[in-house]
Amino acid sequence: MIFAAGLGTRLRPLTNDRPKALVEVGGKTMLERVITHVAESGFDDITINIHHFGQKIIDFLAEKKNFGLNIHISDERDLLLDTGGGLLKARRYLEQGDEPFLVHNADILTDLDLRAMHDYACGSNTLSTILVKPRVTQRYFLFDKANQLQGWVNKKTGETRPSGMVYTPGKYTELAFGGIHMISPKIFPLLEQYAGSERVFSITPFYIDECKHHAIHGYQPAGDYLWLDVGKPETLAQAEQLFH
Repeated sequence: MIFAAGLGTRLRPLTNDRPKALVEVGGKTMLERVITHVAESGFDDITINIHHFGQKIIDFLAEKKNFGLNIHISDERDLLLDTGGGLLKARRYLEQGDEPFLVHNADILTDLDLRAMHDYACGSNTLSTILVKPRVTQRYFLFDKANQLQGWVNKKTGETRPSGMVYTPGKYTELAFGGIHMISPKIFPLLEQYAGSERVFSITPFYIDECKHHAIHGYQPAGDYLWLDVGKPETLAQAEQLFH
């Protein structure tokens, strides 16, 4: 699943007349670059959620003949559902068999070996395997030595989760989320239970609140790889230099 429904507020005025996923980087839209990468990695059944200027994504895919892939649209034009709600809305497309499915933010450009990440998720039998990186940010996932998620901290505010988590510097490995997950279909009933009557919710609090009960692993590939969050002007400019 490619998350392409965001409002792209950080990229205004570029997103005043188009969805963020259709902003171009080196002459190609972010969405095309992500679709091409996941297809080259062996994923041929893709779900894309839409909201902001959603029809433009539908038209773009039609113009490109779906890149020869099986592409589903999860339509959130009536209500933007955030990541957790977006997954539940797209459930019928993703709940196929018991293999993990890939979730990829449209504004993450990378040459990460997605097949290797998928193999790791299959081999470790996780509920979710999340790409993480040692980069400077305010909010960190906290992992133990077995790569199991233990909690979360906001360094700026001092806030921690889950409830009762005491942040001790040096106790856990502090890593930032990289915008890519491999998720087991077993997550759907758990997400439903977690959401209750809420339709709009993020998957991040679910991970943090439920990490004591389920295998939620951080994934760091052994080798170096290119990774950029191009959802903000300074990194978009950087990406223009890297992608042609």
